[in-house]
Amino acid sequence: MQSTQERKKASGAKALLPNYSAELKKYDELYQQFCKNGYTKELCEAYAEAFLNNHKKPAPEDLIQIIRLYERIHERSSAEFHLTQLEERKLSGDDKFNYCIEALRFKSLYEHWREAEDFRTENINFMQIHSQKVDQSKRADMYIALALSDCAAKHYDQALKLLSNFGYKPQGKSDIKLLEIMITGVYILAKSGNQEELEGAKENAYGCLKLFTFDTDWGKAYYEKCIEEAAQGIL
Repeated sequence: MQSTQERKKASGAKALLPNYSAELKKYDELYQQFCKNGYTKELCEAYAEAFLNNHKKPAPEDLIQIIRLYERIHERSSAEFHLTQLEERKLSGDDKFNYCIEALRFKSLYEHWREAEDFRTENINFMQIHSQKVDQSKRADMYIALALSDCAAKHYDQALKLLSNFGYKPQGKSDIKLLEIMITGVYILAKSGNQEELEGAKENAYGCLKLFTFDTDWGKAYYEKCIEEAAQGIL
């Protein structure tokens, strides 16, 4: 979940609105709930209640956030419902870029490979151009989504090459993006059926996990679970 500071930094002109302080306080309450308990259905429902349910036109960043939260607890139908809401919007810039990543991830993970391929073809030029304007972590999210679309089409070697060629450099011991890239590699190898390489990828992911420092009590156990699920073809 995006931290309160990250949300504040990304707010831009919205921070000048009269109700912004109250909104940020409400967000921080949810973020503290996340820090304490992790990804839970209760967090998803509380977030939806605070930022989506009573809003005629929820902000794109809140729809993106709720999609990610529901994906983390494998609530496919809820994630799809909110993704559909974004499909009907005319988006640009960061909002469109984030939507493209989530849409491509969703279509790929649930093996709508033809839909994923068509969506990728339609949006790849925008994604590649806009990726030059975002930070390394967000570019990594794009490469993960592209690799998943290759995986859905059973182009496993191409998917793994995409991940390895990106060369992500962690920004400190609390930056778990490299671990997420490695977990995606475990998932792709599980889907490919290459058991020998899968075991090696799992071992590497666990080795990577040991390098990180978690600020929460649940973080380490959560990512251990993610590695084991990825090895079973669940992401």
